[in-house]
Amino acid sequence: MGIGDLADGVTRGVEGIGDALSETLFEPVIRLGVTGLSRAGKTVFITSLVANLLDRGRMPQLIGARDGTILSAYLRPQPDNTVPRFDYETHLAALTGDVPHWPESTRAVSQLRLSFKVQPGGLLGAVAGPRKIHLDIVDYPGEWLLDLGLLDKTYVQWSAEVLTRIAPRAAAAPFRAALGQVDPAALFDEPVAKSLAAAFTDYLHAARNEGFYDCTPGRFLLPGEMAGSPVLTFAPLPATDRALRGSLWREMERRFEAYKSEVVKPFFRTHFARIDRQVVLVDALGAIHSGPQAVEDLRRAMTDILAAFRPGRNAFLSRILLGKRVERILFAATKADHLHHAQHPQLTAIMEALLRDAKDRADYAGAKTAAMSIAALRATVEETIQHEGRTLDCVRGTLLETGKQAALYPGALPTDPARILSPARAGGAAWLDADYQIMHFAPARLSLKPGEGPPHIRLDKAAEFLIGDRLR
Repeated sequence: MGIGDLADGVTRGVEGIGDALSETLFEPVIRLGVTGLSRAGKTVFITSLVANLLDRGRMPQLIGARDGTILSAYLRPQPDNTVPRFDYETHLAALTGDVPHWPESTRAVSQLRLSFKVQPGGLLGAVAGPRKIHLDIVDYPGEWLLDLGLLDKTYVQWSAEVLTRIAPRAAAAPFRAALGQVDPAALFDEPVAKSLAAAFTDYLHAARNEGFYDCTPGRFLLPGEMAGSPVLTFAPLPATDRALRGSLWREMERRFEAYKSEVVKPFFRTHFARIDRQVVLVDALGAIHSGPQAVEDLRRAMTDILAAFRPGRNAFLSRILLGKRVERILFAATKADHLHHAQHPQLTAIMEALLRDAKDRADYAGAKTAAMSIAALRATVEETIQHEGRTLDCVRGTLLETGKQAALYPGALPTDPARILSPARAGGAAWLDADYQIMHFAPARLSLKPGEGPPHIRLDKAAEFLIGDRLR
């Protein structure tokens, strides 16, 4: 089925711009923030979510779809004229074409508006009649969300934390070698600063490729038009009591503070402060495959994210949010289709344990939070095979690297999440009693029936948690 078959001229076409004043006063808006940590599939999530909200045949756990409260859904022009539109049609074409492929990742903020015609239930709903509700999906890089944690830190604190954390990592060896060649108290020299910033940026890219999440400052990875600017030309330095005005250390400190005030704060003032609901996509399987250190790094990232959504901890956020809090936050482990469904409860339990630990450590309260395992687009089928006298629950799909069909048995996740979290907290270098494998699958060729969105795993459950209460 092509894209044209997915669209209905009445309920799918982009409607004309309505009366802005009427919309503000009488048409509620839900702003859903979507971000992902290190290759979690953010673009695919948004594309499949929108497709399945337009064609709701695969959304039985979205109560408004199941009960018929949602009468229709359609795309509309986005309200923010200066924010790029999320390229939904191009991404959907990549996933549903004759030769399906994963769409290119988005590297900056984008937005898409999806509008619903909803018939509320009950006597009041029958009297009032249908109403219109807008869903504004705001897509932004996860690295930028993690930058919020920098606002509470001084340059001394940030440098000490980073240098301690990266000390045992092989990927950081070139940066640490470059750092050993400079004197932080020496007179500032721009080529030295550029060399250190470049080495630190190279480390951040390598760390992200290895599955680590503490890859801040986020704009070092996605610089855009800021590439080469002084605000992105700094690096952590060891503390010194000899740093005078005009020294390398003092200039690095000044640029760190400029990054917070000129990059981080404007982003959150413009976008973050207006979000009502938030989903954070996590490649938990990738972290488990990478080992205990990556899992511990994921736990710390989730802690930082939850702390970021509690504005009372930061005077800047308290001022711009004026008491507003994000109402619901979902941490979703993606790529559940890389596991047989028999192991989905274990993956969900690990995510719930990570979330519970993060909530405790962040001293967090306020928003309703949840963790679950999903696949925004199912790329595999399940099968059970016999191997060396054992029965293995596998998944089969098309390998991304070769285009060939292959069956994967990734290893059995433990039923007790402590078997994963304890070695991670203890700083273990590898799993002692297991080897968790991972393959990269290409999207499967789809044949969709009228009224059906792309196949998924628990995307409807995620949608119900995030926005379901507003659509019935």
